[in-house]
Amino acid sequence: MLQGKHALVTGGGTGIGLAIAQALAGAGADVTITGRRMDALAEAARHTIGLHPMVMDVTDEAAVEARVAEAVAQRGPIQIVIANAGIAEGRKAHKTDTALWRRIMATNLDGAFFTIRAAMPSMLQTDWGRVIAISSIAGLRGLPGGGAYSASKHGVIGLIRSMSEDFLGAPYTFNSICPGYVDTDIITRNIDTIKDRAGISAEAALQVMTDANRHKRLIAAEEVAAAALWLCGPGSGSVNGQEIQIAGGQVVG
Repeated sequence: MLQGKHALVTGGGTGIGLAIAQALAGAGADVTITGRRMDALAEAARHTIGLHPMVMDVTDEAAVEARVAEAVAQRGPIQIVIANAGIAEGRKAHKTDTALWRRIMATNLDGAFFTIRAAMPSMLQTDWGRVIAISSIAGLRGLPGGGAYSASKHGVIGLIRSMSEDFLGAPYTFNSICPGYVDTDIITRNIDTIKDRAGISAEAALQVMTDANRHKRLIAAEEVAAAALWLCGPGSGSVNGQEIQIAGGQVVG
């Protein structure tokens, strides 16, 4: 259903980004996957036809402009943008130094903005486009011990909502996907953080994240990918400016 479409997926070498890239490629799209490590990107491309690796740091404005222009020159206008690259680090607000704040904002919010802005001119030359930002349930409610992360993900939702208003009636849609805790490498890293911070075992730390999902299990990256594929599929044109929650139940703000 996506034959002939060019998709751009940031953070596409692992986790949610890779699962979405594989789903899009499986539907016929040519997918440029970006990240900071070519080894992970190249490994992903070796296993899935239709993935094209490109090193790109989303925090580097000039690099994003240059790499996106290169991708457009190679594979044509970008009609699907998946702004997925992000980092998740937790610290209470009064213990958050400026360096951590800026690092999270630069990746999660600035990076999404730079990526979407760079891709839009080529998309606007076509008659169809989909922009999807991977936010989080933390973008819908405050996350204990994650003030900077929550703020960045709230910002992503605000950006997407505003862009959807800019293009109402046009053949382009803008939506956010807001997952709960997804079974990726981030979970492994968070186990150590929670364990050390709370003085609990690794098993208990994992349970903290599992219990935060309303259905009491970790979410598979493929579940997030299925939602992204649906937003790019037929019949999705009236879904615009929305936050798609994937958290095992209603998220109460």
